[in-house]
Amino acid sequence: MVDLIRDFFAANRIIILFIYGQVFFVLGLVIALQSWRHSRLALARSLKWLAAFGFLHGFHEWGDVFIPFQAQYLSGPFINLLFGLQVVLLAISFACLFQFGIETLRPLPDRLLLLRYLPGFALAVWIFVAFGPTLSNTANASEWYTVNNILARYGMGFPGALMAAYGLRRQAQSLIAPLDMPHIWHTLQVAGLALAGYSFMTGLVTPEAPFFPANWLNDAQVERLTLIPVQVYRSLFGLILTLVMLRVLEVFRLELDRQLISMEETQLLTAERERIGRELHDGTLQTIYAAGLLLKASEKEFKKEDSPPKSLGRIQQTVTMLDQAVAEIRAYIGALRDRSEGLSLTAGLQELASAGHLGSLVDVELVLNLPAHRTMNSTRINHLLAIANEGLSNVARHSQATKAYLSATASDNRLQLEIKDNGRGLPTDYVVGYGLRNMRDRARILGGEMLLDTKSGQGTTVTIEVPWSEDDENVTTTTR
Repeated sequence: MVDLIRDFFAANRIIILFIYGQVFFVLGLVIALQSWRHSRLALARSLKWLAAFGFLHGFHEWGDVFIPFQAQYLSGPFINLLFGLQVVLLAISFACLFQFGIETLRPLPDRLLLLRYLPGFALAVWIFVAFGPTLSNTANASEWYTVNNILARYGMGFPGALMAAYGLRRQAQSLIAPLDMPHIWHTLQVAGLALAGYSFMTGLVTPEAPFFPANWLNDAQVERLTLIPVQVYRSLFGLILTLVMLRVLEVFRLELDRQLISMEETQLLTAERERIGRELHDGTLQTIYAAGLLLKASEKEFKKEDSPPKSLGRIQQTVTMLDQAVAEIRAYIGALRDRSEGLSLTAGLQELASAGHLGSLVDVELVLNLPAHRTMNSTRINHLLAIANEGLSNVARHSQATKAYLSATASDNRLQLEIKDNGRGLPTDYVVGYGLRNMRDRARILGGEMLLDTKSGQGTTVTIEVPWSEDDENVTTTTR
């Protein structure tokens, strides 16, 4: 059985080496193709070094596949040159991995700022030793290749992989944990463990050489003890690292989604401010201005004692106009206030339905069928209450309705919010205004949609259907 396993790996050595190189090349490709360059996360700034390590290390391992084939056709000096370039690629790839580990520790304290230059310094020392002392003290090209391969692993591969493992763990704790992404947090932890295992198999398990510790811990010794070539272990750790990094890169997509939502919310708030500013200018301010003119006219009338009844009528008209202006301003303030603070969705809708400025204009009937055990985050509650407030305000101000119906129903991880009235309805040639547009935009931000059903003289029904939570939104998007 032992001989069968050894024969199997010996017969498939080329395939193993090719897969080994492919695993790390794919690691570099996966990172390079992701849209992380414009991310604000600190992890994004260091990923270019991990991508460079993947590409260079993959090319180095493929050298063990293709250079022996070229030896059948090319001269000995040229093959030695190729082996020399291969070991240089190995050293540079480890320097990139080392730099990745250092970059994941940023920002560095002032006393450790020079640590950023440590990988470059280690590579410079390696180049000096490789093309200086070892070049003059080795008997042949094969020995030179082996010695410098080992020095690259000890001097840069082992500390670089360990530094990267520690850096990913630190990124998971300081960067991902506050974002409330437990799956990404655990994945980064796995990536750190994979790099720690890789640091041992790549940095300490080296080609066999007549000096310590390479004469005791080396590729041949591992294969004798476990029957499995060390390249298989390295490939497995590299594959785990590739898979988990592919998962980790999801954090940049989530970050982009949050940025887009934030931009939409900013645009929505801007539009609401413009609308409210215009309505205050064109409606409420004009009312107050007209009331002021009436008071001035009444002042003149009072100076003429011959017509007090006329002045009294104007004062009463002025008081009515000012009361109307106060009610409008209160409605606008209510629209701007974040109603979700400290409120559940049920409590927020109940507060809206019983609001005084609405009750004086229209009778609101509230119907709720919401799960008492399930919570909703404050951002979604705020959007839903803003939608309901806008819908009820439209009913009170424009529909000439006597009764409004506000209902909220939850089923199958979705929420349906409905605002209905018995008013005059919208004309057939109506144009969607700021209010309806903002309601529709908020529904879209929540991952849902708004439906409008209106008939002239038969009232209007606005239906909002959205996922209950962001997780449900992601599931809905995936399954559509």
